Amino acid sequence: MPKVYIINTNKTHNPDCEKEMLQNHKCAAFYNPWKYYIDTIEANDLVFLYSSNVGIIGRGIATGIVELNDYEGNENEEHFMYLNRFELLKRPLKAAEVTSIIRETAGNDFDIKWNQTMILVAHQFGTKVWQHITKYCL
Repeated sequence: MPKVYIINTNKTHNPDCEKEMLQNHKCAAFYNPWKYYIDTIEANDLVFLYSSNVGIIGRGIATGIVELNDYEGNENEEHFMYLNRFELLKRPLKAAEVTSIIRETAGNDFDIKWNQTMILVAHQFGTKVWQHITKYCL
């Protein structure tokens, strides 16, 4: 069963990172240890791109092929993966909305710590978020 990830676009540290992820239909992380998180994503995993203080702004399906780039003049400090079927949301899905959607299944005690580079979400919760986006955000 595919895994589901929410990946922060790094906008807070470098707004150009978010622009590049959206333009090039990819997810990415930078420097130790975060860059290695991208290496754990496999083909057909679902990926949501999350912009701090905005919400989920894009989604796609992982290719499973990790690629490396230099970043800020440092060799191979960006690990990234292209996303198939990439879609930019017309209406961002705010963090509170994501939590609410998941709580419909998981219960009111469920919470997400949003200040992470990458968040693994249970497949059944991620599917609910994917369906909500398809219905209301594209």
